[in-house]
Amino acid sequence: MEQTANTAFIVEEHAVRLENAEGKTVAEVTFPEVAPGVVDINHTFVDTSLRGQGMAGQLLEHAAEAIARNGWKARPTCSYAVAWFDKHPERQGLLA
Repeated sequence: MEQTANTAFIVEEHAVRLENAEGKTVAEVTFPEVAPGVVDINHTFVDTSLRGQGMAGQLLEHAAEAIARNGWKARPTCSYAVAWFDKHPERQGLLA
């Protein structure tokens, strides 16, 4: 778990969440497995209180690291994830 000011990133097998000090999920990205070794980055959410602070990008970076660490390929269908991969050519090797 990575700590930031009053929040904690939690990297799970198929999701990365950001919780506030009270344990409430305030941001998340989900990437369920849709085929053997392929995950679908299908949902990115950031609470309005955190928007504009780069949280979604941090979530996607953590997700990309988890996907790479597990040897998976990603199929982004969430519009934010599609745009994130377009802006990060160094992560193109993760795409299915």
